[in-house]
Amino acid sequence: MTDVVMPQMGESIVEGTLTKWLKKAGERVERDEPLFEISTDKVDTEIPSPAAGTLAEIMVEEGKTVGINTVVGRIDEAGGAAQASAQAQPKQAPAAAAPPPPAPAAPAPPPPTAAPEPAELGPLSPLVRKMAREMNVDLAQVRGTGAGGRITKQDMEAYIAQRGQAPAAPAAAAPAPVQAPSPAAPLPPAGAPKTRIEPLSNMRQKIAEHMVMSKRTSPHVTTIHRVDMTKVAKMRERYKAQFQASYGYSLTYLPFIARACVAALRQYPLLNASLDGNNIIYHNEIHIGIAVALENGLIVPVIRNSDEKNIAGLQRSIVDLAARARSRQLKPEEIQGGTFSITNFGSFGSMVGTPIINQPQVAILGVGTVDKMPVVVDDAIAIRSICHLSLSFDHRLIDGALADQFMTKVKQVLEGWSEEVL
Repeated sequence: MTDVVMPQMGESIVEGTLTKWLKKAGERVERDEPLFEISTDKVDTEIPSPAAGTLAEIMVEEGKTVGINTVVGRIDEAGGAAQASAQAQPKQAPAAAAPPPPAPAAPAPPPPTAAPEPAELGPLSPLVRKMAREMNVDLAQVRGTGAGGRITKQDMEAYIAQRGQAPAAPAAAAPAPVQAPSPAAPLPPAGAPKTRIEPLSNMRQKIAEHMVMSKRTSPHVTTIHRVDMTKVAKMRERYKAQFQASYGYSLTYLPFIARACVAALRQYPLLNASLDGNNIIYHNEIHIGIAVALENGLIVPVIRNSDEKNIAGLQRSIVDLAARARSRQLKPEEIQGGTFSITNFGSFGSMVGTPIINQPQVAILGVGTVDKMPVVVDDAIAIRSICHLSLSFDHRLIDGALADQFMTKVKQVLEGWSEEVL
């Protein structure tokens, strides 16, 4: 018998909410197959089964919050406890989720989502099933690129885009268009309520608590620097097609900025530190967290040993972590241990922002959009690629002079870029 426990999904996480069982008591489960979903202040994710066998016992009901390492269920690796588990947990059956391949327990799921057999598709996340149901997608027609051929959110978006319905699958950070449909019709009938009340999701509640805690803990100050990204833009344009052909994904500005931050963190290690009471903890390794927008929140997976990676390595890590964050495939150790964070709100068109520090770190860099602008260069007007970078820092440990020295180093690296990409 193997215990299934509530995992620790971050170094500061002490509890998690079990939001959904993906298997019923008595059902067969394979090792690493998604078994249940949890929600914490850092992530909503699926937890894989630690062993193959039969889900013999469900010990924690859906919606219950328990501490880390709490036993939430047991798996009989011999597979003989199906009947006992069904008797031991009779009240769980009505609330348990249907097996992953069909749509979640809806009154009348559309045929396309119910038609494929489980063996054909493998386990499906609730988000994928929801997208398939809402967009009337035949999952048998979607090619899965996830582990074991599993269909991910990105696979669904690519399929829908090819089918000519891309607007219905918006980016993860703009959930409102997806969430917009409400029980009421587009034009509500006369006498319909003028407001609708929905409780915050568990993840949204936890994010709110974490943000308030960060503002309460650290006196935030933000400094903003304008950076001429023209050399980086030209380098990116020069290698963009070759990079796409070689690696299968785009070359963005973010790895250049992360590389510049590495250089600045080496020179000013106090920004790579953290506070523990009256002690300063200097981190000798540089682990940069990259904020990733999800459908219903935000997560900051970590690029470990960022100083050991070149541009190609950083871009690969960013793409990989973001894809697995959105398909709920991150491992617990991949969202903890960060020493400095970057958030790229410029990808959504924002010029300037004042991000909140990701505790227990002491600084976070915000990246605005890169736009061509007229600027004065040597007393002449020139068109340059300009980006505004904003650094929020903990004023308990970092003074404005040090923050600006750090930003000046980042600016110098980016404006004088000479490192080759490939």
